Amino acid sequence: MSSKQKRILIVRTDRVGDTTYITPAIRELRKAFPDSFIATLTQPHTSKIFINNPHLDLILTDDLKKENFWKVVRELRRHKFTHALMMFPTERAAYQLFFAGIPYRVGVGHILYEVITFMKSVSRNNYNPLRHEADYCMDLARKIGVVTDNIKLEIFLSDEEKTEAIDFLKKNGITTNDKKIFIHTGTLGSGPNWSEAKYFSLTKKLLTLLPDENYKFIFTAREMTDSFIDELKSLSNQKIFIIKDEIDDLRMMIKVISQADVFLAASTGPLHLADALGVKCIGIFCRRKVSSAKHHGVLNDVSINLEVSEENCGKFCSADQNTCGIENGLSEDQVINATLNLLNK
Repeated sequence: MSSKQKRILIVRTDRVGDTTYITPAIRELRKAFPDSFIATLTQPHTSKIFINNPHLDLILTDDLKKENFWKVVRELRRHKFTHALMMFPTERAAYQLFFAGIPYRVGVGHILYEVITFMKSVSRNNYNPLRHEADYCMDLARKIGVVTDNIKLEIFLSDEEKTEAIDFLKKNGITTNDKKIFIHTGTLGSGPNWSEAKYFSLTKKLLTLLPDENYKFIFTAREMTDSFIDELKSLSNQKIFIIKDEIDDLRMMIKVISQADVFLAASTGPLHLADALGVKCIGIFCRRKVSSAKHHGVLNDVSINLEVSEENCGKFCSADQNTCGIENGLSEDQVINATLNLLNK
């Protein structure tokens, strides 16, 4: 089948960071098949990741509600897709792609509902050898002819959106001349993380080490507890800004993150958004296979991934590694050194 005939649907209906991992495949599919029609199917809120993406023709959404199953199928049928790449296995999507009559469908593994729907597959071989999740996603694009090792994430902002972000921060007392250190303390359970007490201790140390007024510490995690926020406020420091309640959707989060000089977080969606924006990131990771920096680390070349060492993993993690010791396995000093390193670049 020629590239002109390809109408490709890329499906990923899980979380923010995981959805960001499909952006390299979109780019590489466009390079390989420049005359193809390329669309995404994601959840409504994660679809904001793809606004202004020059490699996409269409952004489709599925809110995953039971009553809207057939509505999505009808929409897919309308676009006459020839190829569908289901980059994260879900039973719902597998049947939607089948009933939409898409002739060439690729999934991950050999799950029963994929076999029943006659879906082709790629294998992750139990993550051996371990690779980045974006690279595993690319395997589905490789299945239909893409040849690449480029898994750089990307998100596209318009000039108007960048100006909107600058104006938003200015309204909150943060200027373009300030050094903006974003600290995103939550993960919503997406990966092992420090406690808020440790983030608070880190913040106090950074405030002491960076006393100049042009250093601003910006907290964005919506899941911050009231007690943590009260502790931050108790410092009575005008360099601390808590803006979580003013960021009303994912696209606004993307715009604001784009202005960070350093973005610190554990393995969670906003960290991967920052990565895709080319922001200097510090990612903190446990050593366990599917939670490691090798599997979920920041990919851009201006960032630092910090991972619990083998020694500290043995010392602080449970023997079966089901309980992560990231709280003690990564020190505040490691993060401070990485922060100073990136600020000086």
